[in-house]
Amino acid sequence: MPAARELDPSSSPLAFFGSELREHRTRAGMSQEQLAERLSYSLSLVCAIELARRTPTRDFAERADQVLQTDGVLLRLWPLVRQAAYPAWFRPWLDIEQTARTLQTWQPLLVPGLLQTEDYAREIFRREPGATAEQAEEAVSARMTRQAVLTRPDPPMYWVVLDEWVLHRPVGAPSTMRGQVEALLAASELPNVAIQVVPMDAQAVPGLCGAFVIAKVPTEPDLVYLESACEGYVTDRPADVESIARRYDVMRSLALPVHASLNLLSKVEETIWS
Repeated sequence: MPAARELDPSSSPLAFFGSELREHRTRAGMSQEQLAERLSYSLSLVCAIELARRTPTRDFAERADQVLQTDGVLLRLWPLVRQAAYPAWFRPWLDIEQTARTLQTWQPLLVPGLLQTEDYAREIFRREPGATAEQAEEAVSARMTRQAVLTRPDPPMYWVVLDEWVLHRPVGAPSTMRGQVEALLAASELPNVAIQVVPMDAQAVPGLCGAFVIAKVPTEPDLVYLESACEGYVTDRPADVESIARRYDVMRSLALPVHASLNLLSKVEETIWS
């Protein structure tokens, strides 16, 4: 990654945001350390954003505008940065995710992105065929930023149904998996997150065709995001939504209750990845 002075602002919206942040900080006569202190963010994060290595959150952009007195410039840039960090086919889902009151997901292969740790996500992205280290890090950063939807004020209810095999499939080192299971247990303590696990001996045939998410948005029909090996797509076609909703109901009926699922998570953490 080039040094800050060599960063090309025209190379990406993220690079442009980093360049603008650095320019306004310099004009304000602040060091990176001073800006980090005023923003109540870490120095490493401020440096990473100025170098286009991390995607800023909306909160970061708002605070930076206030501290640097930029009249909302950075907040106006933020939607472009956020959108550019994701592939074009995924971008319509971002706005749906932000406005949904309930998200229901079935995941037979991997921990869902909204609950992944940095290490777990990094292992996934860096193993994408043809992906560079820089592309993987940008994707990880975008995924971590996206997770803020679960901890914002008035967050959506997030119902997660996982196949137990997800917990046993090694993604990275044992320490990565242990950290991921610990993160799932921590997420389950949020009042808006519920995690259920379909045990390995369940006949989970209806769910083996792939992962999906159902979004319930106020005043709109339900929408579904379907994943595939190459890319995903969003549909509100009634027949598709109804079919996916039935599959979700079946998978949830096969899952352990929430308390038993958490006990299973704890057991996996202690016995498999310790």
